[in-house]
Amino acid sequence: VPLVESGGGLVQTGGSLRLSCTPSRNTFNIFYTGWFRLAPGKEREFVATITSADGTTYYADDVKGRFTISRDNANNTVALQMNSLKPEDTAIYFCAARGDYGIGFRVEDYDYWGQGIEVTVSS
Repeated sequence: VPLVESGGGLVQTGGSLRLSCTPSRNTFNIFYTGWFRLAPGKEREFVATITSADGTTYYADDVKGRFTISRDNANNTVALQMNSLKPEDTAIYFCAARGDYGIGFRVEDYDYWGQGIEVTVSS
């Protein structure tokens, strides 16, 4: 189930960006859709995830209150609204999907990935 991200770019500190994730095929077996990021010199890390069933959301501590993950079931899209962006949010952001019922926060918990999209926050 390839995933396609869109919406990245360059923004100044304090600005906002909205990322979108759309699967290219049927996703009837997806229980969670989430976002991870890979910053220079760091490992890929969890950002946020949302359940397919009821829209329950989970966030990493350093994005709580700034980022909002949401889903549009009619368009089969998951969005990540990023506000109050900081230079440390600069990273490649990946959309990922999990085909298992239990919650997962690790890279290895997710089965399908997008190609990644770049987000740069200038100081």
